[in-house]
Amino acid sequence: MASSMRGGGSEWQTALLAKHLDREKFEVHLYLTQAEGDLLWEIPSDVQAHHPPGSFPPSIWDRLPGGMLRRQAQWFGELTKSLDADVIYDRTFHMTLLAGHPSAEKASGRARPRVSTIVSPPHVALPMVEKRFVALKRRYLAAAYRRSFRVIAVSDAARQSAIDFYGLPASSIQTIRNPVDVEAVRVAAKRGSAPTDDADGLRLAVVGRMTEEKGHATLLQAIERLMSDWPEEQPPMQIRLIGDGPLRDDLQRQWRDIVLRAGPQDILHHVEFAGVIQPASGEIAASDGMILPSHFEGMPNVVLEAFALGVPVIATRAGGTVELQSSESEPTCFWADPRAPDSLARAIREFVVSPGERQVRRGWADRWVRQHHDLSDAVARISEQLLLAGSLPPASS
Repeated sequence: MASSMRGGGSEWQTALLAKHLDREKFEVHLYLTQAEGDLLWEIPSDVQAHHPPGSFPPSIWDRLPGGMLRRQAQWFGELTKSLDADVIYDRTFHMTLLAGHPSAEKASGRARPRVSTIVSPPHVALPMVEKRFVALKRRYLAAAYRRSFRVIAVSDAARQSAIDFYGLPASSIQTIRNPVDVEAVRVAAKRGSAPTDDADGLRLAVVGRMTEEKGHATLLQAIERLMSDWPEEQPPMQIRLIGDGPLRDDLQRQWRDIVLRAGPQDILHHVEFAGVIQPASGEIAASDGMILPSHFEGMPNVVLEAFALGVPVIATRAGGTVELQSSESEPTCFWADPRAPDSLARAIREFVVSPGERQVRRGWADRWVRQHHDLSDAVARISEQLLLAGSLPPASS
């Protein structure tokens, strides 16, 4: 299950799982709330996609809180009944709200086993993403996760947050970190190589949807600080922001204000709002480094891709990101504190003046991603949970 195939980290992981589940053991179907997005082309031809109508006939119940969710859940339940689905894999809390809704179970004819995945620390993600009825949705989600056969968290940080926030028993939730297909990422990067240009400077990529939690505003503040604190012997930065989102206009205004305050003659660094580029791996590969300024993360796929491509990373210690190295003696990133422009500016400056250290961290990152984010291992572990859940005897709802 996925909301769409627009290209976020969870959508990439859903597509990856759909590709690599063993077809001798699984017949794979894909539910999409909206059948759109560039990643639709990544879904194998033997996977049938299903999606509800763009709009439902008007109903008086839509005026009540949760009315539309109830109708979507009923449609989904009817779908699982028609497919006689043995197990449901609901990824992200939006999909768990849908699949775990009582209306879905009722329409399906029975409570079908679910394996649910939590992709971000919920104590931060739920209040930030959902602005209405947060307490009610928290209770619904806690109940839905308790009815899941197994809950998977993509990081230990997300797992502990789910235990504390939803009151889940520790035995019901395990960590399976996001995998990365190293060779496929490298092939995609070559296919989608970014065009080279004649601009001088250190080329840095920032990949992510332009929402509050991704920290773009903090990054722009850090860049402003670096206008007056930049090593004279170093070339300026050429920073490309890859992605789109509801805050793009605000961020562009913020950058224009920074330019006006500094004055055109003192603008040292250049920021480009490049928009959505798929795959982003070509942009990452063509860069001298990548910046992840997030306020929180579950397990950032773009950092895993950068590791796979041998591109050094500047990242905030946000959520599961800190789990991307084993110890300070084997650093994989240049680290900064989240929501702290001064800390991020220092990390960027350290990155710029330490080319030898960049090479060292690239080596540790390559070793880390191969040892801890292996694709076949992650798919095998998820497959095991799906098979165990699917082997349960049918239960009436």
